[in-house]
Amino acid sequence: MTRARTRTAWLCAVALLSVTLQTTGAVAAARPERGCVLTGQHAGGAARTVRGITRAALSDLDLKAALVKVTIDGRDVVTDAVGTSMYGAPATPAMHFRTGSVGIVYMGTVLTQLADEGKVSLDDPVSRWLPWVPHGKKITLRMLGASTSGLHDYVTDPAFLAVLNAHPFKHWTPRELLAFPFRHTLWYEPGTNWSYSHANFVLLGLALEKITGVRLDHLLQERVMDPLDLRQTRNGYTPAIPAPVLHAYQVVGDINQESTYWDPSWTTAPGAVLTQDICDLARSAEGIGAGELLSEQGYKTQLDPGTVGLGKPTANCPATICLPQTPDSHFGLGVIYKDGWVLSNPSFSGYAAIQAYLPEQRLAIAVSTTTGPNAPSDNTAVTIAERISQALAPDNPLTN
Repeated sequence: MTRARTRTAWLCAVALLSVTLQTTGAVAAARPERGCVLTGQHAGGAARTVRGITRAALSDLDLKAALVKVTIDGRDVVTDAVGTSMYGAPATPAMHFRTGSVGIVYMGTVLTQLADEGKVSLDDPVSRWLPWVPHGKKITLRMLGASTSGLHDYVTDPAFLAVLNAHPFKHWTPRELLAFPFRHTLWYEPGTNWSYSHANFVLLGLALEKITGVRLDHLLQERVMDPLDLRQTRNGYTPAIPAPVLHAYQVVGDINQESTYWDPSWTTAPGAVLTQDICDLARSAEGIGAGELLSEQGYKTQLDPGTVGLGKPTANCPATICLPQTPDSHFGLGVIYKDGWVLSNPSFSGYAAIQAYLPEQRLAIAVSTTTGPNAPSDNTAVTIAERISQALAPDNPLTN
């Protein structure tokens, strides 16, 4: 059954790629395609250092593959790929992979743009557009984007996890996902504390569609992907991934199963379930991290929408849920701010990635990894990025 479904999903991926190529042909003809290819093979200095770090990580982190791209001031330092995708096929920089919470970054960016343009206030109640949401008169757009609504996270709900683990190919609707947090009382009064919840971003995607009257995938394309020239970034309404594909694996029981085509519809709002290549992920790190799509004030707001100082455990919200938000380490509108770095670090269903940008050095690091059966449980892409940052930004490295 699993092999049959995987083959069906693979055929869907090919069909989806064909449709995509046909529907975007006019655009492609107007602008020549750039390739995401290996660079730095014969370079010294920083490129050699990064390549060494990537190769060492392949064995000591038990990785199937690692894709890496580093830029400084928008210029390529190195683009690298090591390991295999599947059945001995070498990994290449052009391969597409899932990037999870990067879609949340883009939704936070669009929300900030709309506030920049005066089309919404961040403090508008979500009930204005989604009147069916419990506590919707108290929960604002800002609270959704900054994850301060008090809604439970369905991803940590045992009832949700039981279904997800038993049926990894299940396609989830927003109503099905939101039913889990809506069963619970709020962790806290909206806006008074901080806790991460995927439910916030499912709701934010639905609200953005209502606000603009534009389908979310089109909205992100118009306002983020096109302006940043992210040509290999796609939303998926099915588990298909455009070819070439970086295949992923996840241990289930004692078996390291292929998880490439497990349905990712649970990860965020429909229209923001993204795949990218490593070059787009690095460009995304630059564009978002530098605030290219926002006004100066909008950029400041995205990096700190008022979360600093929140995140205190209470009688209702344990310390594992309500995490401290400090000036040096906090959540913004869809992004993470940590020690001067602006980043996102998705990890799910055998895929791990990070896009990280250090504005003071204009340094962008993008990493995507897939894992073997003995890999650590932490995000292995983050581990590689931390090692690279220690080498290239020793005065301000990424740290846990």
